[in-house]
Amino acid sequence: MESSKEAGKISFGTRLALGLKLMFSSEFAQKVNKALESLDSAPVEMPPEKQHASGLFLLGALQREGRLVDFLQQDVAAFSDEQVGAAARVVHGGSRKVLQQYFKLEPVATQAEGSEVTMPKGFDSLRWRPTGNVAGDPPFRGVLRHHGWVASQVRMPVVSEKLDYRVIAPAEVELA
Repeated sequence: MESSKEAGKISFGTRLALGLKLMFSSEFAQKVNKALESLDSAPVEMPPEKQHASGLFLLGALQREGRLVDFLQQDVAAFSDEQVGAAARVVHGGSRKVLQQYFKLEPVATQAEGSEVTMPKGFDSLRWRPTGNVAGDPPFRGVLRHHGWVASQVRMPVVSEKLDYRVIAPAEVELA
């Protein structure tokens, strides 16, 4: 008569008695309700690799397409500018491909870099950052040095539970 493994942990008679007590005792029902509410509000603990699976997936894609992790982990001080430049072309091309695949990016500021802009009182400090001689209160007038970026669209895939999210790039073994 048991329909699941969960139900098998408590006998039918015990469940029936609890159900009857729940129906006829408002004090017991309040205690059960409070316990259930606390279970619903308790944060679910997930390991960091599952919590950040999409970020790890993106890092893996940047490694796969542009060898970004290899490039950043390498000490390039001993290499010539030409060697670093050649490696940067590979990293740039592959990383740009991944960026365009998963994000639509648009400039925060529509004005041309180098043009004068005014940051009004109450400007969005997440989208605008004053630099240089910042004194007093807005509005601020200055020269736009970088137009900023905002992700207007994000197209991250759902990451499979079967993956080990921590593996950014598998070890490669060339067979003879």
